Amino acid sequence: MLTITRKKDNRVVKCILHRIADIPGGVGVSVANLGGAVLHEGTPIGLGSNGLYKVVKTAKLYATATGSDTTLKVVKGHHFAAGDYITSGNNNGQLIVSIDKSNAEYDTITVQTTIGASLSTGACMTETTGVNKTAAVAPVAIVGESYDVIPGENLFVNAWVIGVVKESVAPVVNDTIKSALKGVIFV
Repeated sequence: MLTITRKKDNRVVKCILHRIADIPGGVGVSVANLGGAVLHEGTPIGLGSNGLYKVVKTAKLYATATGSDTTLKVVKGHHFAAGDYITSGNNNGQLIVSIDKSNAEYDTITVQTTIGASLSTGACMTETTGVNKTAAVAPVAIVGESYDVIPGENLFVNAWVIGVVKESVAPVVNDTIKSALKGVIFV
């Protein structure tokens, strides 16, 4: 069956400056529980189950938050979904109960209990396995270009294990993710 779709291409800002070594043949990325419409170039991925890779979910904090807040304002473009656990690394993961995407500037993530730590603008939020600080996915590579996410259809992507990334235009990462991606240099 042939499917023809029409879409408008948008200017894509490239974040990978040098591509040196990839995983030959590419990898399949699971889109199950993946929020967001686009898997952006430079997004870290790690080995999941059944031979598929999973996205290392991160989000950049748009505005400061106090330890007593139950909402986080994050920059658009993240892959968090309701039911995920989110942390800054300074606090245990908090269950996401809803995400309001109605604002044009940012998304508002509501968590089940208070955040438990003061967070500053620009902080990197990551996904955990539960109410702890254990990362949900251990990164091993970065996605080589941007792909549209189609719900229910896994993505086939090129994955780079050695390269140079311009951090200011790449998806947000923290020091833990950078140290796990041993062959990727962020400048």
